[in-house]
Amino acid sequence: MPTQKVKIHLFAGFLGTGKTTALLHLLQHKPETEKWAVIVNEFGQIGIDGAALSNNEVPVAEIAGGCLCCVAGPQLTVTVANLIRQHRPDRLLIEASGLAHAASVIDELKVKPLGDALSIGTNFTIVDPRQFVDPEYNHQSLYQDQVSIADVLVANKVDLCDTQTLQQFDQASSRLFPAKTLVAKVTQGEILPEWLELESIVQSRYRVKNLPDNELGYQAQGFTFDADHDFHGERLTQFFDELPELCEGLVRAKGIFKVLGTWVWLNWVDGYWGANQVSWRKDSRFELIAKGFDADKIEQRLQECIES
Repeated sequence: MPTQKVKIHLFAGFLGTGKTTALLHLLQHKPETEKWAVIVNEFGQIGIDGAALSNNEVPVAEIAGGCLCCVAGPQLTVTVANLIRQHRPDRLLIEASGLAHAASVIDELKVKPLGDALSIGTNFTIVDPRQFVDPEYNHQSLYQDQVSIADVLVANKVDLCDTQTLQQFDQASSRLFPAKTLVAKVTQGEILPEWLELESIVQSRYRVKNLPDNELGYQAQGFTFDADHDFHGERLTQFFDELPELCEGLVRAKGIFKVLGTWVWLNWVDGYWGANQVSWRKDSRFELIAKGFDADKIEQRLQECIES
């Protein structure tokens, strides 16, 4: 394997959102100084997308017959290793099937020893705004998984959307947690090469966006922790149980934490909190909105929840 890590970029999105069109546009604007390779995953025996992408003088490997995270999963590491060995690319772009659980693909690529040769870069999810605001789509766990994994959310085919749909998309995408590094609106998949470098800058504390009406003087704070840290489930449970005592006028608390290798979303609202698995993988983070609290004490309590 090469000593310099290969940057991996995952392109996810539901069926028909325009992932291949977006990749084609990106390949046509590839910097001459970089070497790229592409893996295409088609949910079917005949790989149409691979044929469409193969005329750009960029090595294209294809996994057909199942999505990367299930039927074709064992082929993924072999395909990635072969591409790296044969072509030594600077970047590897992976177009996942519209039926793929994107988080599972990322997890597979982090497994050693192959994971030692890879660096997970900016991940993209391409969506159709009409589907994004439609409960029949956005309530599906697969759709939520694909949206959650993205660093950059690309709303494609906006020329086919009416004004109300785009306004609903803007409102819904602005409320996503964690917030996206970039939310872009395009018509024909016009992803720009410079977006590949739009990686989130992890800060231990950050300002929370989209506060409620702040005439009442709400205090808000976000905290982040390295993705390598595992949190202790029982300590986190105790922390969330005690939040009303740690804060004056608690309004909202939510967080994503890595617990025993599994990523979970914890959400406190209206006096109750619940937990669900989530596909975010970049870092653990916690956001708090209340009339008053000691941010240093909150951070200390969160630090105490990390497995030693």
